[in-house]
Formats: sequence, structure tokens, C-alpha cells
Amino acid sequence: MISLRFVPVWRRNFLVWRKLAIPSVLGNFADPVIILLGLGYGLGSMLPEVGGVPYIAFFAAGTLCSATMNSATFETMYSAFSRMHVQRSWEAIMTAPLTLEDVVLAELVWAASKSFLAGLAILIVIWSLGLSHSWLSLWVLAVIPLIGLCFGALALIMTALASNYDFFMYYFTLVITPMTMLCGVFFPTDRLPQVFQAIASVLPLSHATSLVRPLLFGEVPGHAVLHLAVLAAYAACAACISLLILRRRLAS
Repeated sequence: MISLRFVPVWRRNFLVWRKLAIPSVLGNFADPVIILLGLGYGLGSMLPEVGGVPYIAFFAAGTLCSATMNSATFETMYSAFSRMHVQRSWEAIMTAPLTLEDVVLAELVWAASKSFLAGLAILIVIWSLGLSHSWLSLWVLAVIPLIGLCFGALALIMTALASNYDFFMYYFTLVITPMTMLCGVFFPTDRLPQVFQAIASVLPLSHATSLVRPLLFGEVPGHAVLHLAVLAAYAACAACISLLILRRRLAS
């Protein structure tokens, strides 16, 4: 059952992160910004407008979504695995009157919190470069935590299954990279063959870009409720699956 008991666990993660906040923020900020500027201006100078806007403006929305996805994914895989398996922090935490549900919820909320900082950093760059001028872009701040929660929950399933850090490369190679290619980060999904469009339409990153990109361009997203519902459903289902697997793993 969901309760506020997760808050002290979230605070514990925050206090640990605060000691390494500067390199962490730079890591989440520098890489996507370099890619945004390099591909946006470099490749964009050779391309016509995409969807009626300069390529860098189109790519900026995809960069924001992918940076949020990657931040949440890294947090609930590498960092959460360290706390669970290597440092055994979860085991120590659950000697207090806390349950596995509290720990898992804290991990997910913390991943969403960190990914919010990553998404916010990219959004500030987008505003600074003048790539978005609409007040509707402020609504992106409400969407970013849901994107982080969704991908954090999906990655936590991998953490529940992993026996070592190398296991995570399967997820990045077989899931994250193809999803980044297919889901409207670099180019519109309607340019893809029909079979790939069908695959992309059920992937969460497509729904994230379909929400964020119109808001940055000052438009209300079409089917916004559907996109939000899909992201929420992915988050809820993945959280439940990861909890079931973790309960069996920690009980053995």
C-alpha cells in the first residue's frame, strides 16, 4: 500500500546525491546539450525545415525526452542496483518499520526527481537559444516527472532481474537505443515504414515526444489524454512487475 513512509528513503538518496551534485548535474546536462548543439546546428544546416520548424527546434524536443529517459533509466538501474545488491542499503533500510513497497516507491520518485533536473536543464537551454517562445512550454515541466517515472519503472524491472552490471547492456542495446531511433527523437515517425510506425506507436518514448514537441511549439498536443494515460499505464504496470520480481528475489 502506498504511504508517505517512502519520503525518508527519498531524502536519504537526495542527501547522498547532494555530495556529488555538481558532477552529476554536469553529466546529465553536458552530454545531451553537446548532442543537441552538434546535431542540431551541424546536421540542421544541411536539412530543410522539419514539420515547419528548423531541425534544431525539432530535435530539441527529442533531446529533452531522451535525456529525461536516460537519467531515470541510469538511476533505477546502476544506482538502485548498487543500493540493493552491492551496498545492501535496502536490506538495512527494511530493518526499520518500512516495507519493500516503500523502498521501491522511493527509488521511483527519486528517479523521477533526478530526471526532472535533467529535463529542466535541457528546457532552459531550449529557452536560452530561443527555440521555444510559448508559455505552453511551461507545461513540459509537468510532463517531465511522468516520463521519468515511466522509464524509471521500466528500468527497475531490469534491476530486479540483473545479477551484475553487465546485464544492463542488453537493455540499452535492445530497448533504449532502438526506441531512441524509432520514437521521434531524431526524425518524424511518419517518415518510417508502416511496420516501424506501428511498433513506435506503442512505445512510451513516442508518447513522450508527442506530448513535449507540440508544447514547445506553442500547440496543444493532440490526444494528450491518451499519451498521458499510456505513460502512466507503463509506469504503473512496470512498477508492479518489478515489485513482484524483487519480492521473490529478496525472499530467496
